[in-house]
Amino acid sequence: MLDIKWIRENPEKLDEALARRGAAPAAADLIRLDEARREHLKRLQELQNRRNEASREIGKAKATKDETLAERLIAEIAEIKAEIQDGEETERRLDGSLEDALARIPNLPLDDVPVGKDEADNVEMRRVGERPDFAFKPREHYELGEAMGLMDFDQAAKISGSRFTILKGALARLERALGQFMLDLHTTEHGYQEVAAPLLVRDEALFGTNQLPKFAEDLFHTTEGRWLIPTAEVPLTNLARERIIDAADLPMRVTALTPCFRSEAGSAGRDTRGMLRQHQFYKVEMVSITASDASLDEHERMTKAAEEVLKRLGLAYRVVTLCTGDMGFGARKTYDIEVWLPGQGAYREISSCSVCGDFQARRMSARYRAEGEKATQFVHTLNGSGVAVGRALIAVMENYQNEDGSITIPPVLRPYMAGVERIGGPA
Repeated sequence: MLDIKWIRENPEKLDEALARRGAAPAAADLIRLDEARREHLKRLQELQNRRNEASREIGKAKATKDETLAERLIAEIAEIKAEIQDGEETERRLDGSLEDALARIPNLPLDDVPVGKDEADNVEMRRVGERPDFAFKPREHYELGEAMGLMDFDQAAKISGSRFTILKGALARLERALGQFMLDLHTTEHGYQEVAAPLLVRDEALFGTNQLPKFAEDLFHTTEGRWLIPTAEVPLTNLARERIIDAADLPMRVTALTPCFRSEAGSAGRDTRGMLRQHQFYKVEMVSITASDASLDEHERMTKAAEEVLKRLGLAYRVVTLCTGDMGFGARKTYDIEVWLPGQGAYREISSCSVCGDFQARRMSARYRAEGEKATQFVHTLNGSGVAVGRALIAVMENYQNEDGSITIPPVLRPYMAGVERIGGPA
């Protein structure tokens, strides 16, 4: 969340930044809540001071045998104690109101983020790779998968409902191969440490990575009060939770291959065919925890690590900078990587890499201390897909399809496929 002290000192800057995001001004309301809280704290301090003073006066009254004054002071202290107890409850309420209001304010975009309303205003930075030129009309992934008998949406719907997929045989192995390839690349060449992370998390973890309280409807909640992770960003980023990290140990770079679970609230009618938008999918996530002066360089590095996955797979893609209106709630700047899907004839998102500054660190109380310094600072956090495994499967199927319905396996994946070079097609 944002720093209320900074907001008090820069109300115009806050409202200007929110306007760039298309959000309503909030500085006046936040300052009003903070002033009410500060005024109440001042009153509590005055009461505590008077209680201490009255206690000293009791001693003096008893020393001079002025029992009437002593009894009056004792009664006054009892009244002050009751008022302080009531005031402490009011303090908790005022603290909660301010914290809740701050928790619902999005992060502020960096100055170089393009201003816009939605994805139409995103700015393309570069295109990489050659799009395949087919001598036939390319099919979409679900047409290829169903024709092979290795992708089953109907049976998945009978078991779990819509937006689930069953993969079988070579396609199931190909999805697994993609995840393993990505993990190996990031851990052996990009400096990330693999983590086996929990899939169920507490409220506090989701608050730390800003999914709660604003986006509860996008999540799956268990009957025991835990939540299924929407992305491994949640447990990986919370590795820094309530810690003071030595600056010498930064940056922390961690990665995990996990299933992800999303309710897809509000996406009715979007990508209803195939496995582009699922309630359950696999993703390799990258998270970096850095010092405050290193996060922007780390953002570029992380994006290049995600791009390298697509380069090794031989997939054409483009990188876009998200505009202020399309950027995620906790991000200060986001690059989306969109892979070319011949079946759709369009670029579709396969990775999103964001720098969050200290926004999440404040929610998690995640700090670092520079060598020789007593004071601590909030860390900066970054997260990115490295990449979405299901969408990578879709991209490989559509880009490496052959006219007979078979799929050529990209060379980099063949060691993970026991040397198989092609799947599907005529028996």
